[in-house]
Amino acid sequence: MRNSFLLALWLGCAATAAAQQPTATMYRATERKVNALVHTRLDVRFDYAKRYLYGKAWLTLKPHGTATDSLRLDAKGMDIKTVELVQGNTTKPLKYDYNQRQLLIRLGRTVPANQPYTVYIEYTARPDELGARGSAAIRDAKGLYFINPDSAVSGKPVQIWTQGESEASSVWFPTIDRPNQKTTSEISLTVPSKYVTLSNGQLTAQVPAGPGLRTDTWKMDQPHAPYLVMLAVGDFKIYKDSWRGKEVNYYLEPRYAAQAKTIFGETPRILEFFSERLGVAFPWNKYSQIVCRDYVSGAMENTTAALFGEQAQGSARELLDWEYAGVEREIAHELFHHWFGDYVTCESWSTLTMNESFANFSEVLWAEHAHGPDAGAAQADRSLRAYLRNPANYTKPLTRFQYADKEDMFDAVTYQKGGSILNMLRAELGEDVFFRGLQRYLTQNAFGTGEPHQLRLALEEASGRDLNWFFDQWYYGAGHPIVTIDYQWDAARKRQAVVVHQTQAGAPFVLPLKVDVYANGRARRYAATLRQAVDTLYFPAATRPDLVNVDAEKVLVWQKQDHKSLAEYAYQYRHAPRYLDRREALAAARAQPTDPVARQLLVAGLGDKSAVLRQLAVESIDLKNAALRKAATSLLVRLAANDSSVPVQAAALTALGTVQEKRYASLFNKALDSKSYRVQAAALQGLLPLKPAQALARATAFEADNKGALTGALVAVYGQAGSPAQWPLMLAKYDAADPSGRFEMLGGLASMLGRLEDPAALVQGITRIRDLTVQFKAFINSERIIGLLRQIQQQQAARPTAAEAAKLVARAVAEIQAAK
Repeated sequence: MRNSFLLALWLGCAATAAAQQPTATMYRATERKVNALVHTRLDVRFDYAKRYLYGKAWLTLKPHGTATDSLRLDAKGMDIKTVELVQGNTTKPLKYDYNQRQLLIRLGRTVPANQPYTVYIEYTARPDELGARGSAAIRDAKGLYFINPDSAVSGKPVQIWTQGESEASSVWFPTIDRPNQKTTSEISLTVPSKYVTLSNGQLTAQVPAGPGLRTDTWKMDQPHAPYLVMLAVGDFKIYKDSWRGKEVNYYLEPRYAAQAKTIFGETPRILEFFSERLGVAFPWNKYSQIVCRDYVSGAMENTTAALFGEQAQGSARELLDWEYAGVEREIAHELFHHWFGDYVTCESWSTLTMNESFANFSEVLWAEHAHGPDAGAAQADRSLRAYLRNPANYTKPLTRFQYADKEDMFDAVTYQKGGSILNMLRAELGEDVFFRGLQRYLTQNAFGTGEPHQLRLALEEASGRDLNWFFDQWYYGAGHPIVTIDYQWDAARKRQAVVVHQTQAGAPFVLPLKVDVYANGRARRYAATLRQAVDTLYFPAATRPDLVNVDAEKVLVWQKQDHKSLAEYAYQYRHAPRYLDRREALAAARAQPTDPVARQLLVAGLGDKSAVLRQLAVESIDLKNAALRKAATSLLVRLAANDSSVPVQAAALTALGTVQEKRYASLFNKALDSKSYRVQAAALQGLLPLKPAQALARATAFEADNKGALTGALVAVYGQAGSPAQWPLMLAKYDAADPSGRFEMLGGLASMLGRLEDPAALVQGITRIRDLTVQFKAFINSERIIGLLRQIQQQQAARPTAAEAAKLVARAVAEIQAAK
């Protein structure tokens, strides 16, 4: 599972959000196996009008360990019609109790351990009537989703798809909905013959099923967990690819089919790379990827049939704005799950790290391989920062046997911290040993389950090293080191001292690391291990080193205050080889922009080989600083006009827009002819204060074709320079946007609302701002939006609608403040 729904917006994130979640101290044991799933056969058809699934299930199980006379299945919100024991060609009715959550079946006899038996269940699934609760990562839990089933929304496709993780497969078929169960499967779907279907495994049959209907049968001969069972139905175009003779297919809506190869075409290369690197060939018989509407998370690793939200399809122009951190990263993430999650599944939700941390780590692996070391390091840095952003993460162990709800496990500890820990462990053990250990873990637990102890043992076997110390502090403990680093050169003793204080609460961490000491333009590397609250490391140094680079491999999971001088950071930028060396130097310069050395560093960053760092340098330069403006503007103009990276171009245009100088109007006008929506958006925003009428004319011309950032810019222009006639369009754009897009439009909406003299429009706008803020209050800085509402009230003060505006704002502010 990959959650791409991030409200990292202009509002900023609320660091206390996770702290508001309930806590629990109850031990969450791995579910006991009384019965073990063996095979699941389903025959399903759909009632689009009622949003029902009519199902027949044949479940083959066997008692696990000891004999049993009963079977308990998860079956959420169903109508149970028939429960029978299959006896050859006949069936025997069975007694059962059902509480709308679980189905307890009395088998009528005691079945010996490991003896298979089959029960038949006829049922109706009613997912829309369930009232299931989702989580921050997976926003809904009703398992089966009917998208626009009555075609009420013009232009929106009719689709059906499923989402099983964590325990929502049991909304649409009876099962034992736990990750420590594995089953083979066979699913027959009767659907309108105009639609395409997808499920796990191979399509083995397609037969007519009456007027306008067809039955497709999909068979999965290898066992997988119930939450990985899926189906999808709709009007999709299939692009057929292959890898080592296996089917590799991409399912998209017809209007995006031309981009299928561009979006998903790297999949065979990723399959090859992961297979070779892990020493275990992709273990499944096919791999399909499908893009569906209104998906409740980012993407999902259903076995052989990964499902992506609609962010994974776009027009040729939209694809120009895509970055690695978006869809390509998700493709790698879901594919790596087919080893870590599908082939070997976490034993329980407490050990979800065995799925998600590895998938998060794979994002770094693929970036390194496909785009180079800087790209891999940039992705690793993004990931670690996502964990560090919220202090509430610091109290949670990676392997978590106490939690309030299993959905709480889908967080930045399980994903980003866990992936960062694996990256650190790779550096500690070395590439070859680390991946030999992963190969051993996968082969020893193939088609079964795994937990951190098994990973530790596999890595110990591969390395010959004891790793209890590492797993104890990183997998079963919480938090991370918080350090300060100071430097002292002793001329008399000709040695360099490095003093590291660990200031976090609790015991010090054991931290093996590498230290590079630079003198006369050359570096000498030393290995060291920190163990105490205060460690002093000594290194030979005949002269004062030019630089001492602690954690030279830049892999430690920690927060540090590194007391280097700006001169040392400038040396680090020029001489240390890694992406994070340069990023640290630019960050230090950003904190002291008036220092001449900092200015030189930031200007140097504009030419960095990494597009991510060029963008950081652009965004770090304050053009209100006369010296920086003089040194940087010619370079910024060059980046804005010609940089190979769309984000860098857009950032440079945005930076130049802050100076509001008319000499850049021609640059902005030229950039408006770009094919990139993102570049056009930055140019339009830059042009707005210089030539409002011209910006308004260009915005109007974009009404027929605008997406993403350009839509937000269009709304901003209309907000500041448009007329009330544009309000309906602004409202329509807002309503059509996703939550992130809506937040980006708030400034434009507020500007227009401050000028409108239409009570109905004021109600429309202020109500939307209120509702959005209340919905996402836990994740945003709501005070900033309250400030925006009060700005509307101030702008309305001299207008005929002042009293109405004041009343609406007061009510909206009160409801926002009262919201939890």
